Amino acid sequence: MSNIEDQIKETILMLEEQKHVRVSLVEGKPIAIVEATSSYIPIEEFKKIFNSIGELVKEKNIEKLIFDKRELTVFHQPSMEWYFTHWKEEMYDHGLKVHRKILPDNKVFKQSVKIGREKIKEENPGLKFNEMDIQYKDSLQEAIDS
Repeated sequence: MSNIEDQIKETILMLEEQKHVRVSLVEGKPIAIVEATSSYIPIEEFKKIFNSIGELVKEKNIEKLIFDKRELTVFHQPSMEWYFTHWKEEMYDHGLKVHRKILPDNKVFKQSVKIGREKIKEENPGLKFNEMDIQYKDSLQEAIDS
């Protein structure tokens, strides 16, 4: 069952289902949802997915992206580095400045994300992701509402 099917009050419009993700929009709001559907996303697939989502951000004037990672079991630092230092940099200039993440209920994964993000921030203090509103939430509704 999809995590998108959590009991939520908004209407979710699924746009496409790819090999590793589902991409949806929240009806009537400038919010896109990327829901991981596999335990791991190879970096080249990850880049293709997010480059495609970048086009959606530009086309639909998306202001908030929710990345639901609950199905992921493998943390991949190089993907996270590219996501922060390349993709988010470009998306900032297109108005995407609010990011919500829903992490898997896995202490090691959560700790890996924390350490990885701190490393990226330390190595890239001048990048725009440092100015973004990035928060971690426990549910899709919480991510939409915040």
